[in-house]
Amino acid sequence: MKVLVTGGAGFIGSNFILYWLKNHPKDKIINLDKLTYAGNLDNLKSVENNPNYKFIKGDICDPKFVNFLIYNEQIEIIVHFAAESHVDRSILNPAPFIKTNIEGTYILLEAALKNKIKRFHHISTDEVFGALKLGSKTKFNLNTPYNPRSPYSASKAAADHLVHAYYITYNLPITISNCSNNFGPYQFPEKLIPLIITNILEGKKVPVYGDGLYVRDWLYVEDHCRAIDLILQKGKLGETYLVGGLTDDISNLEVVKKIIKIMGRSEKIVEFVKDRPGHDRRYAIDWTKIKAELGWQPEFDFDTYLKYTVDWYTRNLDWWKRVKTGEYQEYYKKQYCK
Repeated sequence: MKVLVTGGAGFIGSNFILYWLKNHPKDKIINLDKLTYAGNLDNLKSVENNPNYKFIKGDICDPKFVNFLIYNEQIEIIVHFAAESHVDRSILNPAPFIKTNIEGTYILLEAALKNKIKRFHHISTDEVFGALKLGSKTKFNLNTPYNPRSPYSASKAAADHLVHAYYITYNLPITISNCSNNFGPYQFPEKLIPLIITNILEGKKVPVYGDGLYVRDWLYVEDHCRAIDLILQKGKLGETYLVGGLTDDISNLEVVKKIIKIMGRSEKIVEFVKDRPGHDRRYAIDWTKIKAELGWQPEFDFDTYLKYTVDWYTRNLDWWKRVKTGEYQEYYKKQYCK
């Protein structure tokens, strides 16, 4: 099987490639990535010489290039991760999100249709559903109306609708998964968990937006990769699957305190900073469908995965120190040093 992974040098995409090559060693992976700030080929050093892995630098917004690539490489399956994905950056500049997440997805769909691929799997987010009330027991489910509240989530919602429309209108064999907040190895340290871990390792304060009571549904990245694998193998065409990691709410402040405890530091290093605009209060996902139909559930609990993640960043100083330079420093000042 020949699998095209878009955005394969990013956090989730690179973890998926490592997972797929390990669990499907006979398949061939083509990694298409533009290598923006979040794309990092160091994530894939362990497989760069694997004969079944090939990296191609390119832009999903280039229709001629995308069509030629899919035709020339005889792609059978597309797993579409490529996206601008950080809410804070979408607030600073929405344009790249509209371009990549909507137009890029459209271009891939057109090429997939033209080249008669066997499956187009689209990776999306729970943020398309908007926000839930803090303290409620409500969870996002497949009947939850779309209600995006940031340029990022609006662009992903548009992409979801496009993908589903290509199934209805053109019978393109698609599946969609809306996942919650991922964490784990190789995550760019603009996101909460790696930001907190690496700041502690650098002896810095750890910034927390607002009152810190925001709730996210944390999903370990390898569990997410297993979910995608099951959807590709057993998922029903045209269907959407919700993938979350938790059964109980955990606030961002609780996450920060857990990390501080694991790392043996004092909570005095917490620094509350000005909240971001339109900050969604709570996310929670009902992943009953994927458990019932495909037999998926997280392998371990959040605390176990959090310890794994702290350990990975502690052991891989060179990786994240190279990442937290240059443009990252300017971005950090804009967000947290006000």
